[in-house]
Amino acid sequence: MMTSRRKERLIALIILATLLFTPPLLLVTERLGPGALTLYVFLAWAAVIALAAWLLEGGRRE
Repeated sequence: MMTSRRKERLIALIILATLLFTPPLLLVTERLGPGALTLYVFLAWAAVIALAAWLLEGGRRE
C-alpha cells in the first residue's frame, strides 16, 4: 500500500516529467545545436525513469 508521502512524490514526478517535455523547453534545447535535442530527451527520460524506480523501489524493506 502506498503512503501519502509516496503519492505526493509520484505526483511531483509526474509534474516534473510534464515540465521537462513541454514544447517551449524542447524548442530552447533544439536551438543549442543539432544533437542537443536528442541528448536532452534521452537524458531527461532516463532521469524520470531513474527517479520513478528510486521512488517505487526505495520504500520496500524485505
